[in-house]
This record gives sequence, structure tokens and C-alpha cells, in this order.
Amino acid sequence: MPWFVWLLAAAALGVAEFFTLTLVFALLAGAALVAAVVAGVGIGLLGQLVALGAAAAAGLLVVRPAALRQMTRAPLVREGSDALIGKRAVVTQEVTASRGLVKISGEEWSARALDESLAIPVGALVDVMEIEGATAVVYPRDLLP
Repeated sequence: MPWFVWLLAAAALGVAEFFTLTLVFALLAGAALVAAVVAGVGIGLLGQLVALGAAAAAGLLVVRPAALRQMTRAPLVREGSDALIGKRAVVTQEVTASRGLVKISGEEWSARALDESLAIPVGALVDVMEIEGATAVVYPRDLLP
């Protein structure tokens, strides 16, 4: 098979990778490039297919698992006030659009409601949606979908 056919196959596989982002098509595109090089030096179809198979196997059995391990590492741990986002809190003083107090992880924080039309009563459970300076922006748990 002519070398330019392998290059066309590599390009098509590269386009497929662009749409799937699975890394499989990219590795197969690399294997097609290896087959193009083998075809370019004059080795016959059987040699090209062996090169394609060996490169594809090496990529899929060695490179892909290593790459997937790197991509699935745990995200960095949030620190400081950022670690409070997503936590549950209890309202200790009514929370409105402008003021209020909540207890988050045993600490009392100033708070305001995410939805400016809400007044969240004492004792209500809320979720911390964001932290603005020393103020927790909260939303009541019973209104979450």
C-alpha cells in the first residue's frame, strides 16, 4: 500500500480523536504514521501491517494506561476558605441578602443569601455556595433540586 494512504488514514484517525478525546484514535493515528514510514522505505504490505499492529499494540497496551493514570489523578486539595465551598452550615442568625450568621464546621461565619429575595430562618440547613472575603454566600438545602 502506498505511504500516502497511511498518511490519509492517520489524518482521519486524528480527526476522530479530536471529536472523541479517548486517546485511542490518536494512538492508532501514530501507528498509521509508523506504517507510512515503513511503506516509505519500500517494505511490502505484510511488513506495513506488522508495523501497524506492533505500534498500535504498544500504544494501546503501554502508553494509554500510563496516560489515563496521569489524567485521573485526584484534584488538588482545596485549602483555607475555598475548602468550605460545598459544605453544609446551620443558620444561627437569620440570613438575608445583606447579613446573617451561619455555623460552618464549628466556626461562626458572617453570611448572606445567594438569592437576594430569600430570608433564611435560624436553624435552617444551608449549603455554602461561595466565599467572598469573610462572608459565606449560602443557599437553603430544602430549595435545592
